[in-house]
Amino acid sequence: MAGLETRELECFLILAEERHFGRTGERMYVSQSRVSQLLRSLERRIGATLVHRTSRRVALTPLGERFLADLRPAYEALRAAVQDARSAARDVGGTLRLGFQGTADARLVRAVTAFQAAHPGCETELVEIPLADPFGAVRDGVVDASVVLLPVEERDLVLGPVFSLRQQTVAVRAGHPFAGRAFVTVAELASVPLVRPAAPAPAYWRAVQAPGALSGPEVTTLQEGLSLVAAGRGGLLLCRPTAAHHRREDVAFVPVEGLPDSALGLVWHRDRETETVRAFARAVAAQPD
Repeated sequence: MAGLETRELECFLILAEERHFGRTGERMYVSQSRVSQLLRSLERRIGATLVHRTSRRVALTPLGERFLADLRPAYEALRAAVQDARSAARDVGGTLRLGFQGTADARLVRAVTAFQAAHPGCETELVEIPLADPFGAVRDGVVDASVVLLPVEERDLVLGPVFSLRQQTVAVRAGHPFAGRAFVTVAELASVPLVRPAAPAPAYWRAVQAPGALSGPEVTTLQEGLSLVAAGRGGLLLCRPTAAHHRREDVAFVPVEGLPDSALGLVWHRDRETETVRAFARAVAAQPD
């Protein structure tokens, strides 16, 4: 029924046990008049009297007796379900699915190792998520948490530990004029069309991954981006650890001076936060960079 409050049901159940308004109020930590209000509200919702009241005794009506018989097991089942959910939220266990973009960062791997050592009953799985959809897997429940490139400005997501601040590099084809250089500047980078993440990544996030890029191909995965770089279609910005992990003969990786460092952050959905996720966030925060 619309607007039904569990407090009204609790009041009726206790009153049915105590058969006394004063003792019912004491158990609920409310006044005797509040007990009467809750009972009247419940009776209005049902449309009938559940309790006969006199100055000396409280007795259930026949409908009240029937309602009590139906309500008690349902109410106990509801309480048990809530308690089970609370216990599960406090426990660290089950399977923790973690998303990552491009490369499982060394700090992420160390955190997984430390987390599994501390919680051997919890199985951890790593899932690669598309470059062009950093937040979709968390929103859809495909993963419990993800390590994503910053920035994160999503109201429904929690941003946990931020880590792995690293200098950015630009990936260019092996024969490009930048190849072999010790570094390039931001001004020089402007001459290269940058490979950009495609939608559904939000516009603000895409702009940071390819700053100032008004042209250049769009991709959904890191491997697509590197393949286009090797074909001479443009440059691709990567942090140094990711560049080192994806080295290939037809692509050169050159440090860029003047760009803010890239950074990673652990994110999870605000409505699906569990003690397991919180415990893993603590494991990430405890790791040295």
